[in-house]
Amino acid sequence: MSQRRAPVEIIRFDQVSLGYPSGIPVLYNINCSLYSSGFYFLTGASGAGKTSLLKLIYREVKPSKGVITVFGRDVASINSSELPQFRQRMGLVFQDCRLLPHLNALDNVALALRVAGMDLKRARTYGKELLHWVGLGEHFDFLPASLSDGQKQRVGIARAVITRPLLLLADEPTGNVDDRAAYKLMLLLEELNKIGTTVVVATHNRVLVESFSHPELHLARGELSINYSQGSHGDTAQNTHTRSKAV
Repeated sequence: MSQRRAPVEIIRFDQVSLGYPSGIPVLYNINCSLYSSGFYFLTGASGAGKTSLLKLIYREVKPSKGVITVFGRDVASINSSELPQFRQRMGLVFQDCRLLPHLNALDNVALALRVAGMDLKRARTYGKELLHWVGLGEHFDFLPASLSDGQKQRVGIARAVITRPLLLLADEPTGNVDDRAAYKLMLLLEELNKIGTTVVVATHNRVLVESFSHPELHLARGELSINYSQGSHGDTAQNTHTRSKAV
């Protein structure tokens, strides 16, 4: 009988701080490790720094202090020419979806594979599979303007995962949808997590966080704390090993 592979560290924050050019601090001395196959909620009030922390992970911004390691690489050492390759192992989901308005749902989803060099027919085949997975198998030809907010978000999720990322970062993915649609979106992300993708969801929706059993990374006054009470569907010890200290 094969043994389950032990989780490995995928993200590490060591004494990380971030301040705006104006000198206003956003994050203070963050220490945190996230592990493969984990599912984490990132919570905090509006302006607490959730988006800033995600931007640090995918290297849209660099820390003012400290070291962030992602996939074993110090992200501050990654130059602009290396960023596309670095981000190929990530999926990004945003509240505003960022779909291209002139492309239909299928071509929006297939775009990532086309950019990577896959031919149009194969990319669309994979795109159709993902749209079926998110429940939009009848919406291949719909332009974004013809989709509801919840449908747009599902297209965004399909697009983010079509490259089978090791890490999915979702920034307020349920902010523009009702509670029922938000719950369905979370179920999709859980399915993705169950096949091995590490998922980090930034949200201020307490009802959503309390409806799912995953550890919570909470930002307040620039400091990060961890709430383990949510567990992880009884599998915390194997799937969500997190260390953090707010200083």
